[in-house]
Amino acid sequence: MSEPRAARTNTGIGRALVAVYGIFALAATSRAAVQLATKFHEAPVAYLLSALAAAVYIVATISLARGTAVSRRVALVAVTAELVGVLAVGTLSILDRAAFPDETVWSGYGSGYGFVPLVLPVLGLLWLRRTRPDPTSTA
Repeated sequence: MSEPRAARTNTGIGRALVAVYGIFALAATSRAAVQLATKFHEAPVAYLLSALAAAVYIVATISLARGTAVSRRVALVAVTAELVGVLAVGTLSILDRAAFPDETVWSGYGSGYGFVPLVLPVLGLLWLRRTRPDPTSTA
């Protein structure tokens, strides 16, 4: 018996999701690179968190774009880590503003990016759920 077949994560609406993740990967990487190169001493934690966000967006983009069974599991980990990061950093940046003298991609739940960083992982997880393999079917 072979593994159940799922809809690929890189088709249909998934293409738009991959495109948005790609844009955020580029934006977060650019932001983190500039922050780390020019003013790391001002807010090292915030800028390292921006770099972490960039890495998560890159992994999510690539894994969603590949659309294989293995990349689907990688995407699930990346998108879940993204949601945890947005919620944790968002909450901490509001509760302890002194700990974040400058914003990260995830500060204020992504308020600087129109809250897309908060909505994106939710959409990503919903898409992964919608395209998951049907355990009752056989390929």
